[in-house]
Amino acid sequence: MSKSLKRVFMEAAELKLNINIIELTAETKTANAAAEALECEIDQILKSIIFLNENTGKCILFMTSGGNRVDLSKASRCVGAPLSHANANIIRKQTGFAIGGVSPIGHLNSIEKFMDPRLLEFNIIWAAAGTPKSMFCIDPQKLHMSSGAVLYNFTE
Repeated sequence: MSKSLKRVFMEAAELKLNINIIELTAETKTANAAAEALECEIDQILKSIIFLNENTGKCILFMTSGGNRVDLSKASRCVGAPLSHANANIIRKQTGFAIGGVSPIGHLNSIEKFMDPRLLEFNIIWAAAGTPKSMFCIDPQKLHMSSGAVLYNFTE
């Protein structure tokens, strides 16, 4: 098991989230690819979008539904600071994950989190488990409550 998968599994256990991490044969770097591989609706895929707070240099996680896009100006308003796209090196350094495998839990460092309310419309959602080929399903209400994510409409 990779270090990334172990961190996700360990934090899930600490948060008392009963998750089952599955390894897929195909990469799930995009919401479309994940939905196809899992045979679910695209909006059941949790996309972990990372932006950089330009005032602090810290990454911020925006968890959105697979069919939605993060609106940078709305996201900046919800944070109260200017945001920019984080590059792959910064994301890996601050979260411990590569793009395409960023999980909502198991980050190397604490991270501010915001969650798209659309995700709460489902009984289960699927999220990356630390690698581009690993996913786990979870009740979005449980993820919201345990992750400390702030609900906010930051999508287009």
